[in-house]
Amino acid sequence: MRDSALAQNDCQRQMIALLGRLAPNEGYNLTALDGVRLLRSNRALTRTPVLYDPGIVIVCQGRKRGYWGDQMYLYDAQHYLAVAVPVPFTMETDASAEEPLLALYFHLDFNLAAELLLQLEERDHSEPAEPKGLYASPMDPALSQSVLRLLEALEAPLDAHILGPALVREIYFRILTGAQGGSLRAALNARGQFGRISKALRRIHSRLGERLDVEHLASEANMSVPSFHSHFKAVTQTSPMQYLKSTRLHQARLLMVRNGYSVAVAASQVGYESGSQFSREFKRLFGRTPSDEVARMKAAFALPPPVAGAVFVASH
Repeated sequence: MRDSALAQNDCQRQMIALLGRLAPNEGYNLTALDGVRLLRSNRALTRTPVLYDPGIVIVCQGRKRGYWGDQMYLYDAQHYLAVAVPVPFTMETDASAEEPLLALYFHLDFNLAAELLLQLEERDHSEPAEPKGLYASPMDPALSQSVLRLLEALEAPLDAHILGPALVREIYFRILTGAQGGSLRAALNARGQFGRISKALRRIHSRLGERLDVEHLASEANMSVPSFHSHFKAVTQTSPMQYLKSTRLHQARLLMVRNGYSVAVAASQVGYESGSQFSREFKRLFGRTPSDEVARMKAAFALPPPVAGAVFVASH
């Protein structure tokens, strides 16, 4: 037991050293692999509203806490975070210049996940688990070793290009077969009521500039309005209209920060007809006016370019 703990601590030290070299810049650092980014934060972050795109966050140094509904999700050197559907929640981090937060972010590759799911279904006949849109789960030694090997490969361009994809696949396998992998597999299979809500979420993200109402979304999901409300809140911890509003405001913030859109243009792009209503609801969510929040984001974060096919890239 003691030898196992020593080996895990040594693995973590190696991951921190590698990440420190691979992610020298604060904010996101791109890698040779699409969908894999390295994050460095030299400062603590107080509670901030974020919208997480489906993906996996593995923290090697520092600590993050996410608040979703009445639950707190801790992800640190001992826990990773898996997100199956886009979810809005509040996040805070522990970090400093002396001990920066160092993490890996994997934008969820649905094609790779689907391929692994098919293979696992052929060989794993365990009872289906309850699908979860988001969960924090313990890092185990096998997953830590897989992450270490990926970081080692990322240091060498040739290794990254040739070995990297197989190592990412190995990490997906470790997570899909880990302690809560069954819940992620059930969520990604998108069956039953969870699957219907997942499809509704994709429709919302792909049609933010259009008029959307609960009746129409419920009808598309082939559900009654009360049933849609109930299942939607079970998956997202919020109501359909609150989710739509939050998603629109997060996307508008990203358009202003990344694309330099004006407040009026960003508001129009995400479906707001009233600029004053947009500014009022924006300040209610983020605690600042749009211009003040954009200035803060540009000073505090280095946003990566968008990932092809992503509905939203969160500011982790």
